[in-house]
Amino acid sequence: MMERMEFAEVVLPLPLNATFTYRVPETMAGRVTVGHRVVVPFGARKHYTGIVTALAVEPPKGVQVKEILSLLDDKPIVRHPQLKFWQWLSDYYMASLGDVYKAAIPAGLKVESETFLELNPDYDEALAQEGVEASLTDREQIVLHHLNQEGKMSVAAIVKATGFTAVPQIASRLLERGLVVVSEKIVERYTARKIAMVRPAFNARDPQALHAAFDATKGAPKQEQMLQTLLALSGALRPGVEAAQVTREALLEKTGMTSTILLALAKKGLVESYKKEVNRFAYDGTPVKEPPTLTPDQSRALDEIHRSFLDKQVTLLHGVTSSGKTELYMHLIKYVLDRGDQALMLVPEIALTTQLTKRLQRVFGSRVVIYHSKFTDNQRVDIWKRLLDGREPCVVIGARSALFLPFARLGLVIVDEEHESSYKQYDPSPRYNARDAAIVLATMHGAKTLLGSATPSVESYYKAKTGRWGLVEMTHRYGDAQLPDIEVVDLKRARLAGLAEGSLAKSTIDLASQALGRGEQAIFFLNRRGFAPMARCKACAYIPKCEHCDVSLTFHRRQNQLVCHYCGALYPVPTVCPQCHEPAIETVGYGTERVEAEVEQRFSQYRILRMDLDTTRSKDAYDNIIDDFSQHKADILVGTQMVTKGLDFAGVSVVAVLNADALINFPDFRSSERAFNMMSQVAGRAGRREGQQGRVVIQSYQPDNPILQFVKTHDYQGFYEHELGERQRYLYPPFARVIYIYLRHRDARTVDDAAAIHAQALAGKLGNRVFGPDEPAVSRVQSLYIRKIMVKLETEASPSRVKQILHEERMRLYRNPAFRSLLVHYDVDPQ
Repeated sequence: MMERMEFAEVVLPLPLNATFTYRVPETMAGRVTVGHRVVVPFGARKHYTGIVTALAVEPPKGVQVKEILSLLDDKPIVRHPQLKFWQWLSDYYMASLGDVYKAAIPAGLKVESETFLELNPDYDEALAQEGVEASLTDREQIVLHHLNQEGKMSVAAIVKATGFTAVPQIASRLLERGLVVVSEKIVERYTARKIAMVRPAFNARDPQALHAAFDATKGAPKQEQMLQTLLALSGALRPGVEAAQVTREALLEKTGMTSTILLALAKKGLVESYKKEVNRFAYDGTPVKEPPTLTPDQSRALDEIHRSFLDKQVTLLHGVTSSGKTELYMHLIKYVLDRGDQALMLVPEIALTTQLTKRLQRVFGSRVVIYHSKFTDNQRVDIWKRLLDGREPCVVIGARSALFLPFARLGLVIVDEEHESSYKQYDPSPRYNARDAAIVLATMHGAKTLLGSATPSVESYYKAKTGRWGLVEMTHRYGDAQLPDIEVVDLKRARLAGLAEGSLAKSTIDLASQALGRGEQAIFFLNRRGFAPMARCKACAYIPKCEHCDVSLTFHRRQNQLVCHYCGALYPVPTVCPQCHEPAIETVGYGTERVEAEVEQRFSQYRILRMDLDTTRSKDAYDNIIDDFSQHKADILVGTQMVTKGLDFAGVSVVAVLNADALINFPDFRSSERAFNMMSQVAGRAGRREGQQGRVVIQSYQPDNPILQFVKTHDYQGFYEHELGERQRYLYPPFARVIYIYLRHRDARTVDDAAAIHAQALAGKLGNRVFGPDEPAVSRVQSLYIRKIMVKLETEASPSRVKQILHEERMRLYRNPAFRSLLVHYDVDPQ
């Protein structure tokens, strides 16, 4: 009787919204299950790591089915809820399933194929052809010799072995003559962290063996002492107790001896060394057993959250800055861990994990797990495997990517600073909002979600106020600390009166000077990095722009170069204007680098730190800056929006917002909300301790702007009602759903034509819900011209039907030969 064949549906890390069918070979029958990693062929020569999403006994008709090449794991590395979550992300955000998989799995778990060279099996015949052997150069013969000796070699290995830099060209010529062939070798990126361990090489509980071991060390007191220490550390002499594992480092440290003594013991056969695979994130501190005691206001809020969770899946915690939301998070996490479940705490910036991790580790110790994109592939795989292999209660702290971890028993999701636009992934696909995705993930696990913020997003507060979500409010700061006094400085009037120089008004300088004189700290906030946002010719007003993007170049003084903040291209600063040929190039405007230099000049006796993208590129840079400022190793912090997000600095009494207008006047329906949130949050860094009165100064050329008045009076409720009225009047969220459609092409006329045709076709089916096309604020990036179409839907409209129409019309557009190289992507619920 013939055995039944098995087929697997496999998702690949490619921008394709489909799975592919592969035959399960007989050698793997019954071993391949949903969630397994498999290596499969794709195309002529490529191999990819795919994830099995389903099994079947019948292949699709009319399709040639290839066979799975390799099964990489004994058990699945992806759990069923994860696959369900991936599919939701793909459907809702109109992203390919392959892109979701690519974003979800650490690169270290994705095996790649790498090009290798080897001699052609018919090498002798190819060499025997007329004139081939005689035409070989010396270098070609040397490469062939190495391939003959080594077998398969990568191009990099050949370069290293021969010292030749032009190996690709040599290989190309050898390929043309049929002397070598390209082969594929599977490469695994992940390497586990292993530490050196030491153990006795004899049975220490056997008196005869123990006696013989010490006889062998007679006359060598250091060897005898090291052996005694090893037995003591391992507990190998204690009956009925399993011997503990001892690290080589611990043994050498305890004895104060060198590895030479250990080597001598090994040569006598008394000890043996081995490697042990360990997790990279062991916590060695001692946790406090209980979270901090709550104030009456915090206790009341905690009780209300628990009551809200009885009938609401999601609860919004609206607490003013420094009201003690983190203490509530700790109590909720403890409740979940004591129940045997896991918790996920999302933060908008990696910087926030530093302070939060230390606070949570003091309570939960090694049960705190950190996960974010600054970790190496190996570190991320270690964390993935820890969650996959264990079901022990733990709390994961991380940014967006932590959503994709393989949780076994997720009981609670906390989204801190839920209003933050950083939760939105922009590029590459999938363009998801981690806050909204977290709510869906929690629902799939049967878990509850708590959203926390001092300035909730308009949509979240609307859902809470209308009863869809629970709402708990905290209106007082922790320990009776007072909200800061906020002053708005009219920068135009100050300049006319000679009371402003550079980026700072005199009142700002005076306020900071007084605070610093009292031994307190100050923060200067400007949401623009670099030294100056543009260079300009004083003679003819020429402005250098990026060759690939439709933006002016930012001057970075440390690099002494002009930088495009969109594509990263670098340009030298022209000594003369390329247009009028005059030596008249100047830098215009302010970035954090220039503010740092100006503050350094004015406050030369104080220590200054800067926190922006340029100073935090390395993994530990965030931690170092935050730790140094927290420990008052610096007096002044200059930074971008990174300094606004939930950081707790006890010594800060003054905060200066240097350019409020740049935040308010951005052409986007969310600009008022972003400006209010950002200024309120950075203001909340001031005066966070009892007895300390914080002062905030906001510099603006529009001091009467209503947004600034709401910030000044700490009036979130007033801002919410004002903004809600604007949104309702012009039909924006929460009264409508918005989808942006972006079209990109290297030719401006082609993208114009495609956008016009696409918008017209969509309007034919969706009517006046379609707006545009138009040019976005930056209409060319990386040599691609960009056009935008907006689709605005009523909240009761069927999203799935609309997305089906969008997909159909995109496919229709692609069928036009003129638009085949067109790129189209969607931004669902833009932030």
